[in-house]
Amino acid sequence: MFARILIFSLLSASAQGQWTRLEPLPDKEGVAGAFAGVSADALIVAGGTNFPDKMPWEGGVKRWYDDVHVLHDPAGRWEKAGRLPRPNGYGVSLSTREGLLLIGGGDAQEHFRSVWRLRLEGGEARFDRLADLPRPCAFMAGVESGGIIYVVGGIERPADTAALGTFWALDLSQLEAGWKELEPCPGPARILASMAAAKGRVYLFSGASLKPGADGKAERGWLKDGWCFSPAEGWRQVAGLAHAAVAAPGPLPGRDGKLFLIGGDDGALVSFEPRDKHPGFPRRILAYDPANNRWSSAGEVPFSRVTTPAVEWRGRVVIPGGEARPGKRSPEVWQGLLRLSE
Repeated sequence: MFARILIFSLLSASAQGQWTRLEPLPDKEGVAGAFAGVSADALIVAGGTNFPDKMPWEGGVKRWYDDVHVLHDPAGRWEKAGRLPRPNGYGVSLSTREGLLLIGGGDAQEHFRSVWRLRLEGGEARFDRLADLPRPCAFMAGVESGGIIYVVGGIERPADTAALGTFWALDLSQLEAGWKELEPCPGPARILASMAAAKGRVYLFSGASLKPGADGKAERGWLKDGWCFSPAEGWRQVAGLAHAAVAAPGPLPGRDGKLFLIGGDDGALVSFEPRDKHPGFPRRILAYDPANNRWSSAGEVPFSRVTTPAVEWRGRVVIPGGEARPGKRSPEVWQGLLRLSE
């Protein structure tokens, strides 16, 4: 009897195939730290950052964007749908029935408390202001579970050398009540973690802790731990990873009771030289089984990406843009279909 194995099914003709590309993002450099999700059954990518002239180690300056781009059909082309209230990147974006939530984020000078709901009306972006976060925050993780938005960690200011150990919740059915501060995760405070939701529980994996380095700038600690939260039971520790997976596309997509972690930076090449020859971040896919508290390998993707959302759109997982290697973005937009294979 053949064992059942989880693989990523590919939208191409070959049996083991590859993921397929959608129309690339309009910016030839691509963006990292963008917001992405779904409204009115259309795919949205908004904001983000890149280095349009030179890489950072060459003196390049990071630029923040406010463009809102929309893809109405997987076979279509990107259209401009407006602008964000201000240039923004590295916040949390979550698709809801009422629209795409844009939570926090920031620019080079400051991080934001603002929370916006983006709705597409007649192909144009419309914005509703929701309750502000308790504190400015970027580089955090977030997920929706049972109509409640959860946000973990991040940093309050761009130059901070310590991560926030915060855990906030917003009930979408009681927006007027605003954000609540919940019991924080018992693990280290972190940035760029992965979150997921399954059967009324919220999961938190990996990310990076921060401390002041010798130069006074933030130095990362590479986390591999795993945690689970439920409103009734609070936090408990679950199976961690064999390696760190910082800034993996998220929230983690799920299918058939499993949660999938795609890539992420494991820190193995953090000091790689020369920087312009960096081979990219890990491409492995890991599947977490909440019922058995177990991780397993689920193959690889044909691309290297971090600091970009994972969006579930029309039954597929979409990875738009992101950082292909340190400093270098990509305009590519990939889609894949999750399924069980015998």
